[in-house]
Amino acid sequence: MSDLVARTGRHQQRYKDGCRLVAGYRDSNDRDSVEVLMISSASGPGLLFPKGGWENDETVEEAAVREAIEEAGVRGELMVRRCADTSTDLLGYYDFKSKSHKDEFSPEGLCRAAMFVLLVKEELKSWPEQRTRMRSWVTISAAVESCRHAWMREALEDGFCKWHAAKDEEYKGTAS
Repeated sequence: MSDLVARTGRHQQRYKDGCRLVAGYRDSNDRDSVEVLMISSASGPGLLFPKGGWENDETVEEAAVREAIEEAGVRGELMVRRCADTSTDLLGYYDFKSKSHKDEFSPEGLCRAAMFVLLVKEELKSWPEQRTRMRSWVTISAAVESCRHAWMREALEDGFCKWHAAKDEEYKGTAS
C-alpha cells in the first residue's frame, strides 16, 4: 500500500473554452537505448502515457510530475526543450476527445494535453494507482505499436522523436 494518495474528482480541474486541460509526460531513461515508460489503461487494452487533470492549485509542470508519481510510480526531472517560435518547455499540446470524462464544464469531452519529457530518476516500490496500472519500459517502435490513442502516437512520433533527435544533435555538438 502506498503512502501517497491520488487526487480524484473534477471540481478543482482547469478548463478553457469547454476543453479540459491535462498534463502528461514521456520518459527516457538512457541516451544509448531509448525507451519510454507506458502504463496499462484502467479501462481497456493498449498502453498509455501517464496524464491527467491539471488542477487549480498547481502549474502544468507540477501536474505532469504529480501524474508521473500517481499513475506510473516514478519521480524524475522534467527536461527542457526550447522551441524556436515559443519559449515553452513542453513537447507540445495535443487535442483529443475523451469518451469517459465528459462533465458540466466539457460536455463533449474535449481535452488538451500538455506533454513533457521526464528523465526518470527513481521508480517507486509503491504508488497510488499501482493496483490498477502496470508500468512498462518499451522501445519507441513498440510504443508506437502499443499506443491506445492516435493522439499519443502523434505526440510520440512528432513530439518526442523530434525532441530526442534535437537533443542528440545538441549532445554531439557539445561532445566534439
